[in-house]
Amino acid sequence: MNRTPDAPNPFLDPAVRPGLYAEAGRLTSRTSALHRAKSEGRPVADAIVDLALRHAAVTRAAIVLDLGCGRGTTTRALAERLRPAQLLGVDASAALLSRARTRTGAANETTRISWLCADFHHLPLPTASSALAVAAFCLYHSPTPRAVVEEMARCLVPGGTALLVTKSADSYRELDRLVAAAGLDPDAERRPSLYTAAHSGNLTQLAEGPLRVVHTEHEIHRFTFSGHAHLAEYLATTPKYNVPDHLATDPVALADSLSMALPDRPVTTVSTVTYVVATRPEETT
Repeated sequence: MNRTPDAPNPFLDPAVRPGLYAEAGRLTSRTSALHRAKSEGRPVADAIVDLALRHAAVTRAAIVLDLGCGRGTTTRALAERLRPAQLLGVDASAALLSRARTRTGAANETTRISWLCADFHHLPLPTASSALAVAAFCLYHSPTPRAVVEEMARCLVPGGTALLVTKSADSYRELDRLVAAAGLDPDAERRPSLYTAAHSGNLTQLAEGPLRVVHTEHEIHRFTFSGHAHLAEYLATTPKYNVPDHLATDPVALADSLSMALPDRPVTTVSTVTYVVATRPEETT
C-alpha cells in the first residue's frame, strides 16, 4: 500500500482502522514486543488500579466500565483488585473481545464480567449507571474523542470517576529516524503521530467540561529493543509506516532488511504515558 506523508492517520481512517483489529494476533505481537523491550515505567494496568483505589469510590455493589478493553489486560486487573459486583468490557472488535474473554476467565468469585461489542461514541448503557469508567489507550482511535468523554460522563453516576490514559504525541520518535535511515520508509519522520487525536498534551483539556479533572500525572516509559529481530516484531505490526508490502508482515525479512542497512544493535525509544482522573460533577438543585 502506497501511503504519502499526508495520508490519513490509520488510527482515524475509517477505511483502515477496522482492519487493524479484525484479528487479535497483530495487537498481541505488538504488545509482546513492547513488553519485552520495556526498561522503565510501571505496568499500566497496575497504575490504573492504583489510581482507582486512591480516587474512586468503588463499592462491592458498583458497576465498572472498561472502554476499549482490547485483550482484557486492564479488565482482569480491575476484577482481581477492585472486585466490583459487575465489570463490563467494551470494545468495537469482536476478535479482541473473544481474546479478552479467554484471557480473563473467572478472575474472582464475586465479580460478574460481561463483554459488549459497541461503539464507544454511543454506548447502549443507562445514564448514571456506573461508578468508574476507564478508557486506556483507545481515545486516539476517535476523530472526536471529546464525544467519547461526554458519553463516559453520561454513564457515570454523579460523583463517579473516569480514568483516561494515553501516550504522548512524540512517542517512539527514535524509531521514525531509524526506519527512515534504513530506507524502509524515507518519509517516516514526516508522518504524523498515531496519537494526534488524544495525547499527553491535550488529554486534560478533553476531559474538562464534561468532567472535573482532579489529578493528572505523566510517566516516562522507556523501551530497549535487543536488536533488529526484536525491533522488527514491533515494526511489522505498527500501521504508521509505509514499509514495502513484502516486508510489512514478515518480521524475519524486515529484520534482514534492517541489518543490511544499519549495524545490528540495541535500540532505545521512549513514550510518555499520561493518566487523567476526573469526576462527574455532583448534581445541584
